[in-house]
Amino acid sequence: MDRIIYTSMTGASAAAHRQAVLSNNLANVSTNGFRAEMSTFRSVPLQGDGSKTRVFALEATSGHVNTSGPVQRTGRNLDAMAIGSAWFAVQGLDGTEAYTRAGIFEVSAQGQMLTPSGLPVLSDGGAPIDVPPGAEITLGSDGTVTAKAAGQPAQAIGRLKLATPTPEDPLRRGDDGLFRTVSGDPIPNDANARLLAGAVEGSNVNPVECMVGMIAASRQFEQQMKLLQTAETNDKNASQLLSING
Repeated sequence: MDRIIYTSMTGASAAAHRQAVLSNNLANVSTNGFRAEMSTFRSVPLQGDGSKTRVFALEATSGHVNTSGPVQRTGRNLDAMAIGSAWFAVQGLDGTEAYTRAGIFEVSAQGQMLTPSGLPVLSDGGAPIDVPPGAEITLGSDGTVTAKAAGQPAQAIGRLKLATPTPEDPLRRGDDGLFRTVSGDPIPNDANARLLAGAVEGSNVNPVECMVGMIAASRQFEQQMKLLQTAETNDKNASQLLSING
């Protein structure tokens, strides 16, 4: 009797987790540079004497959808979209190098190039980029940052670090929403990577697909709960039969 309980209990938990992942994806359908999260599960036999016939659902290694989001033209000189598989490098709150596809940049009052959440944008040398006071900033397709102050010629003050992850050391989403390599090591600057200035990348979440998935996950959860109720009913009926025979 407990075989169905193991399967249904962990199946309901897996369906609830998938529902949470899809809800988070749908909530970020308008978040620039967002990568849709995936959830996968596999069946695992329960280890132990007398338990090898019991199977439960276990979350497998999950990742994110790596396709690019749509191009959103803004015309803003500090907006940029990384082309292909390149990522922008920023400094996380923990001081480590992290990566994002959201190329919406700002210049702080202290003259530092930051993300909207206040994280320093890193140069190809791995250091924050300082901007001269009152200078007008433009971004080149290779990531070059050019500053032009009033009455002075334009000059390059740095270059955005564009990093391209490798299959041997892929990126993984952190709790802060930024991506880091599985090994924890920084990715070298990719001199061949390019960006599109005056545009940002939209979310790659497919809202229709998310809605369909949420409906399916809800039905799966209900089915697992019905199986648990069936197991409870069968257990009660079996107890009644045993008491009668006894």
